[in-house]
Amino acid sequence: MEQLKTIGRELAMGSQGGFGQSKEFLDLVKSIGEARSKAEEDRIVLSEIDILKRRLLEPDVPKRKMKEYIIRLVYIEMLGHDASFGYIHAVKMTHDDNLLLKRTGYLAVTLFLNEDHDLIILIVNTIQKDLRSDNYLVVCAALNAICRLINEETIPAVLPQVVDLLNHQKEAVRKKAIMALHRFHRKSPSSVSHLVSNFRKRLCDNDPGVMGATLCPLFDLISEDVTSYKDLVSSFVSILKQVTERRLPKSYDYHSMPAPFIQIKLLKIMALLGSGDKSASEMMYMVLGDLFRKCDSSTNIGNAILYECIRCISCILPNPKLLEAAAEAISKFLKSDSHNLKYMGIDGLGRLIKISPDIAEQHQLAVIDCLEDPDDTLKRKTFELLYKMTKSSNVEVIVDRMIDYMISINDNHYKTEIASRCVELAEQFAPSNQWFIQIMNKVFEHAGDLVNIKVAHNLMRLIAEGFGEDDDDADSKLRLSAVESYLKIISEPKLPSLFLQVISWVLGEYGTADGKYSASYISGKLCDVADAYSSDETVKGYAVSALMKIYAFEIASGRKVDVLPECQSLIEELLASHSTDLQQRAYELQALIALDARAVESIIPLDASCEDIEVDKDLSFLNGYIQQAIESGAQPYISERERSGMFETTDYHSNDHHEVTSHALRFEAYELPKPSGPPEASTELVPVTEPSYYTESHQPISTSLASERESSEIKLRLDGVKQKWGRPSYQPTTSASSTPQQAANGTTTHSDGGGVGSSSSKPRSSYESKKPEVDPEKQRLAASLFGGSSSSRTDRKSSSGGHKPAKGTANKPATIPKDPVQPPPPDLLDFGEPTATTVAATDPFKELEGLLDSSSQDGGATDVMGLYSDAAPVITTTTSVDSLLSELSDSSKGNSRTYQSQTSKGPNSKEALEKDALVRQMGVNPTSQNPTLFKDLLG
Repeated sequence: MEQLKTIGRELAMGSQGGFGQSKEFLDLVKSIGEARSKAEEDRIVLSEIDILKRRLLEPDVPKRKMKEYIIRLVYIEMLGHDASFGYIHAVKMTHDDNLLLKRTGYLAVTLFLNEDHDLIILIVNTIQKDLRSDNYLVVCAALNAICRLINEETIPAVLPQVVDLLNHQKEAVRKKAIMALHRFHRKSPSSVSHLVSNFRKRLCDNDPGVMGATLCPLFDLISEDVTSYKDLVSSFVSILKQVTERRLPKSYDYHSMPAPFIQIKLLKIMALLGSGDKSASEMMYMVLGDLFRKCDSSTNIGNAILYECIRCISCILPNPKLLEAAAEAISKFLKSDSHNLKYMGIDGLGRLIKISPDIAEQHQLAVIDCLEDPDDTLKRKTFELLYKMTKSSNVEVIVDRMIDYMISINDNHYKTEIASRCVELAEQFAPSNQWFIQIMNKVFEHAGDLVNIKVAHNLMRLIAEGFGEDDDDADSKLRLSAVESYLKIISEPKLPSLFLQVISWVLGEYGTADGKYSASYISGKLCDVADAYSSDETVKGYAVSALMKIYAFEIASGRKVDVLPECQSLIEELLASHSTDLQQRAYELQALIALDARAVESIIPLDASCEDIEVDKDLSFLNGYIQQAIESGAQPYISERERSGMFETTDYHSNDHHEVTSHALRFEAYELPKPSGPPEASTELVPVTEPSYYTESHQPISTSLASERESSEIKLRLDGVKQKWGRPSYQPTTSASSTPQQAANGTTTHSDGGGVGSSSSKPRSSYESKKPEVDPEKQRLAASLFGGSSSSRTDRKSSSGGHKPAKGTANKPATIPKDPVQPPPPDLLDFGEPTATTVAATDPFKELEGLLDSSSQDGGATDVMGLYSDAAPVITTTTSVDSLLSELSDSSKGNSRTYQSQTSKGPNSKEALEKDALVRQMGVNPTSQNPTLFKDLLG
């Protein structure tokens, strides 16, 4: 009867304004819903903000009206407008004694504020008071607010009360207390590290809701340290068995599945605990088999549990019967009409082929259907599956399909990923070098500059090295096929810059090597490239270098060089280019054409791009030039180490050279603070900073040196004078208690060394296989993808016809390895190895009480975290910056002098080019000497 009265009262209020809300509020909601544009909506909301600002300032606003105003503020915030003027009223409402108003206030502040807001401090006292309330609804509201508002600094203020609530008589309070502790652990693990044992205790709670809430923090803890929780495997298996046997109340069922979300969380935990552990995996086999038999595949939640079982089986040690059950579940997924279930089937198949590659062959046509499905997400997932099952027998088909898909998409991010996978598969399983070059050409042509530059370098090195054997005919055929393919591609418009660089390099090195193509033909093609891509300086530089090699090889072989008119115009254009790099290449090309065959052969030898270069780091071949420059009056080079040592022992202002370098940037660390103590007398001179004004020290450091300074320089006396900047103090006298290192800029420094989306509609329950006529084209495609012997992916092509891996890199394994097991992070939450409980056959919940009994004999207050409180040592590696800078300074200054002397004789000088040839013969790294003649020639 009382309920009928309440319903009648609510209906009466609904006729006036709607379940306690005024008609004004309902009109606001209606007008916003009927707004035709965003501007009209903003106008309505801004008008409402003005109204609320006036009404909130009125004195003695009734509580019922204030509650409505707070709800209207929440509505305004939801629409993206600022309602901060009313935050304080929501905070005040949390102090109200009325339960409805208090819960409204807590709801508002959790939506309005974040954990770093300034008003949080006003809520902490209220939360502490409400946690001690006798009304469990008030306690639940405070715990909800804790999970949203308490930050790392305020955790200690409420932590003791939250721990006490773990033993509250109401299960809802215990559940929310577990959730609050989980939140504290995520925010600050160290603040609750001594309370981790409480999660184990709550796993034995009589209420399934509290037990289910405990699984979430335990999952996080097990993810961080699996070993410490191995003793709980039997407990988790027992709980999952009880759930599947429907021992939980009916209120936990969802679509006729018993506690499905608890099952899913348990399966995730068991996948972590059973990974690489035979005994733990064997304990899980029986309950996993029961799940496959009992799950209803006609509902989304049943399919979700099946999918989680497949993931668990792929993580633990494999069992043949479970693999069969998983393959059958995957078959149902793939035959479904739902794209979500097909996606789950492709993902599960990708996990299982790591364990048993033969499973994929059972679903050949289903994979082909997914590959041709218009759903782009499903198609991408299928390509991931094909990438995992690639081997030498099907690499050609899979890579061709991936390239076709790459051409059809416009997403640059995913196009880059597909291109990298095509390159990886081609490098790993290429049946021949010719096929590899063709695939690389397609990838470069269609992926453009999205391809990694290392791929271009590897391709050029492959063409240069050939098959790596003494078969010169095979190498020449490979290079000739590359030249022919590039001559066909070079005429296409809008080729990527990186691809043009590869083409120019190959044509320059091997365009005329076999005599099939003349030098004038190749040089004409290169001039066309430089003219067509005139805005790309890198491509033009590669083209000019290729022309230089073409003409050099012709001169070295004794043939007459006929420079085409377009090549001559290109050279004349680049001689006046604003780019110093292109200008220098043009001058070098012009000078090289005028040399004789012997000099040209010394400068650019034929097919020398893969020769190893011995680098003379000391640059000893320049000793004669340096000696000649010193005799002509040049200053000798002083290394930075010698300069710093000189600054420590000589007067800073005695040398103008030192005074010039005093303004250079320094990279030493600041001086470390020294321990306080009585100053020790010293007779050494301490250099001080020399700013725009000078200071004079009155402490008797060294009488003779001080008198020399006074006679040579005029300094202001600043001792005892109040400073104008910084802290108000007086200029102290210079202390000579230590002798730090003198920096080059005059300052006293001390160098320190130191998911799956669920379908909105119910999927079809019928998985009976229909038997339509299969397309013969699909059968041929499936045979090419899945055919061949099921040999392992470590198969490689023979050394005579196989693709040679890149030099300096290890051969990649053919099989797709499992995800590497990362070492566990430092254990901050380890509380030792508790005594394993014995699992009884009657009631598994009572088995877990052993954990509670063993850990709570002393009232649960024992802190065992002290045994593992030592943190892992942190090793810090420090690199000396001085040594690095000194090497860079030495090489840069030496290079600048060498370059200046070589270019001062004029770009057309024969002697300069012969000297470059001498540099190459002596084994100098061309890239360390500034001339760009060798920048791109050596690959």
